[in-house]
Amino acid sequence: MELTRVLAELKNKRILVLGAGLTGMSCVKFLTQHHLNCQVNDSRRNVTNAELFAQNYPQCQLVLGQWDKEMIRLAQVIITSPGIDLAAQGLTEIISDSTKVIGDVELFCQLTDKPILAVTGSNGKSTVVSLLAHVGQKLGLNIGLGGNIGLPVLEQLANDVDCYVLELSSFQLETIESMQAVAAAVLNVSDDHLDRHKTLQSYNEIKQKVYRLAKTAVINRDQPISHSEVADEQTVTSFGSDPAESGHFGIITENSKSYLAFGEQRLIDVTELPLAGQHNALNYLAVLALGHSAGWPITEMVNAFVSFTGLPHRCQRVPSKDDICWINDSKATNVGATLAAINGLAPMLGANNKLILLAGGDGKGADFSPLQDAIVNGVAQLFTLGKDGEKIAALSAKAQQVADLPMAVKLARQCAVAGDIVLLSPACASIDMFKNFAERGQVFIDAVTALQEAS
Repeated sequence: MELTRVLAELKNKRILVLGAGLTGMSCVKFLTQHHLNCQVNDSRRNVTNAELFAQNYPQCQLVLGQWDKEMIRLAQVIITSPGIDLAAQGLTEIISDSTKVIGDVELFCQLTDKPILAVTGSNGKSTVVSLLAHVGQKLGLNIGLGGNIGLPVLEQLANDVDCYVLELSSFQLETIESMQAVAAAVLNVSDDHLDRHKTLQSYNEIKQKVYRLAKTAVINRDQPISHSEVADEQTVTSFGSDPAESGHFGIITENSKSYLAFGEQRLIDVTELPLAGQHNALNYLAVLALGHSAGWPITEMVNAFVSFTGLPHRCQRVPSKDDICWINDSKATNVGATLAAINGLAPMLGANNKLILLAGGDGKGADFSPLQDAIVNGVAQLFTLGKDGEKIAALSAKAQQVADLPMAVKLARQCAVAGDIVLLSPACASIDMFKNFAERGQVFIDAVTALQEAS
């Protein structure tokens, strides 16, 4: 049994858990449940309650507020939380060459032989894995959803799971070597986390590592950069915005209507899908490709799509009676997410309809210039608000700054007609005006709803 073998390998080893947050504490809990002692170190002082830790894990040493270099130097096994950049923190030079450095997902992969579907990418990961888990559950499977989302994976090992669906960040992939997934997808690659990975090439290489850890590579035909490392002999299933060859997934457009398709077989009109935009159409196709690789029936997967309402505040349609498409994308807290929303929604517009964008907030030093072409060419009217609203407004001659979000909604309604799209996609954090992106999204929903009730 894998569990017995791995635990035997860890027995009598000096184990150090780096990071005392949610991931780190799940590792401590797992190790102590299996009678393995460990040390815990975090440079943050208030990340966990030291007194409560001592009560629950009296056999484990906890050091907070600084990196304990001696503890790190002497460790034989280090289980590091993905958010810790070992190089940037100056820890790699302290860690012994003989020390085994892993993450919680790598340990999990060593301990399970259940099927795994793995997903990584710059944007859309959470939507795809959540939809994939929803579909699997609708098919009657017990799905374990984890990785960079949901319950820490080590806490799911005792569950009776038929298949694990893992969202994997580039940080997690750095320490994964043992995963043998049924299928894995890199949804897309764009500039992200370059403060840690330094170059897009390095970031891309880490993302594509997931293919080497899977039987089937699920690739995005629209973005060759994201699958240049797929081995020639590897099984490949693809998805893309174009019509697909037999055995692959794509989009067929006929008589101004677009359909998700499997080869030449039309599956569903994209307007019947709960999540709007071409970028979400690609997310649906990625789910189909991953599920198909696991042997899930295509027709039943498509039937399950309509009951998935999506993750809150991610390109969600807001119910309305005015024939205007109101989209809540409050989770778009960076430029890349807003670009994806604008470009993804543009194909939904009729020839005489327009896209109205509501954006702004705290950009936290972001460069908004990559948005300019998309706004100039794809946005008919721009309403901006918040700390950096002025900077975003400067991107377009069709911009107007407003005091708050309800005012932006009111003004958008005045210039919108049936068939138009009004999109809240801020490209900014919400902390200058709201508690979080969820509150911002709810304010938008409430303002739209109030307009419907007043009309």
